[in-house]
Amino acid sequence: MKPITTAIIAAGCFMCLPFISEAQTAERSLKISGKYLNFPISHKTDRAKMTFRVPGEPDLSVVARLAGEDADYWVFRDVSSLEGKTVTILYEGSADALDKIYQSDEPEGHETMYHEKNRPQFHFTTRRGWINDPNGLIYHNGEYHLFYQHNPYEREWENMHWGHAVSRDLIHWKELPDALYPDSLGTMFSGSAVIDYGNTAGFNRRNEPAMVAAYTAAGQDRQTQCIAYSLDDGRTFTKYGGNPVIDSKEKWDSQDTRDPKVFWYGPGEHWVLVLNERDGHSIYNSDDLKNWTFESHITGFWECPELFELPVDGDKNNTRWVMYGASGTYMTGSFDGKKFTPEGGKYCYTTGSLYAAQTFGNIPESDGRRIQMAWGRISHPDMPFNGMMLLPTELSLRTTKDGIRLVSFPIDEIRELFENTVSWKGLDQEEANGKMEKFRDAGCMHIHTVFRLSHATSAGIDLSGQRILDYDMNGNTVNGRFYSPQDPSSMELTADIYIDRTSVEVFIDGGLYSYSMERRPVSGNSDGLKFWGNRISVEVLEISEIKSIWE
Repeated sequence: MKPITTAIIAAGCFMCLPFISEAQTAERSLKISGKYLNFPISHKTDRAKMTFRVPGEPDLSVVARLAGEDADYWVFRDVSSLEGKTVTILYEGSADALDKIYQSDEPEGHETMYHEKNRPQFHFTTRRGWINDPNGLIYHNGEYHLFYQHNPYEREWENMHWGHAVSRDLIHWKELPDALYPDSLGTMFSGSAVIDYGNTAGFNRRNEPAMVAAYTAAGQDRQTQCIAYSLDDGRTFTKYGGNPVIDSKEKWDSQDTRDPKVFWYGPGEHWVLVLNERDGHSIYNSDDLKNWTFESHITGFWECPELFELPVDGDKNNTRWVMYGASGTYMTGSFDGKKFTPEGGKYCYTTGSLYAAQTFGNIPESDGRRIQMAWGRISHPDMPFNGMMLLPTELSLRTTKDGIRLVSFPIDEIRELFENTVSWKGLDQEEANGKMEKFRDAGCMHIHTVFRLSHATSAGIDLSGQRILDYDMNGNTVNGRFYSPQDPSSMELTADIYIDRTSVEVFIDGGLYSYSMERRPVSGNSDGLKFWGNRISVEVLEISEIKSIWE
């Protein structure tokens, strides 16, 4: 991956070497009595190496832009597990900046946290720092676990940790301390998690099955695959002493070998690991999560592999396997535990800011859904954090006029946040725009609409001058991408639109196609929401305000 600026670009799944300033090493020791260490950050300052030393624990080295004078914002590290211990901090930068670090029982800026002007209100964002790929998505003991790529020391990409948050409903999230930290093998790149009910790895304790995380350790000259286990519901992890469990650089003569997705394959009673390697996805098998055998490889995908089985049209006797990569393209086919065989071409179900989607493992059979979350490559102006998670969606396979296709639509739980819902039917364009006038100042909302064109031209919805929906029947496109409705002669389109403070997500015709974008009002435009087009009719219009998920 190329170095990243404050604007979000490609996924953080490839190691870049930071610029580290040359300076004398400053040193400071602190006996931990507070829950947090707070660090002042300035983007006028070059990155410099910062090392934490704690007796009896391995050193942790990161890079940071500590502010010697005025801070642009503050970040923090949760050190509650180190209470009573002495932490020595070495910094190859300004000693004055090192002296500004302080400890307290609250992060700096906690008074406004989650209520900042450009904080998304119903999408997950980290309290501070950069986030990208979701990792280790898993349900266990009543909690959904969201691990994610996290730089806790800056709002730009670097220092990859595994951040951690949990939820009871996939909507309201509680952020926990980081779960995995960089070590001598490298920084913590993307991966997955499983529950080892059969104790195949030997990590279980009494009747407590281990949560096992598989991740990429990104060293400066190689990427290897490692595992770690938790016996306390993911709150703390112990890294396996035999890491790495896969080192395939010589096999592929490439550093691009990362993002392990692990799952249990029942028919063969073994573990499967899907790994992105160089030009596609490789499949490995294991009996114990420690020793892996290469089985097959399929080209045509890049980063963050997924492989799962879904029923077609809800029929459990008619299933397909779905394989996809980070960019939203996928193939359907069959899988025998060792090899994926595609049955057709490659298709795209979503575009826009979505990247590196992953699905939750261990969902109870009584639920039965395949639920996905993805990184939204969206920034938030003037905020001390960057990136977000898009809405969790349910994935399904549907028979369409073009064949079996993947469908993605927001989970039902999101509707719990709807309030002040109003709806109308049979409106002309002027009437519909009049109804939407009252939502001019609503920051967060959901719009469900069915509208019909009267000419083979284009129509859609603007939000303060930004064209968030543009259906062009001449070019058969939705916001610039080819789209053909199930009735190819229809002049009607259905859209579900989710508008947050900094993002817009749009789901067309029940999720047959979706896209997401940064919310960018046109400067000086105060039109709010409005339909545009030539004599369109609005068959259905339903608008709900969306409550904040943050307390």
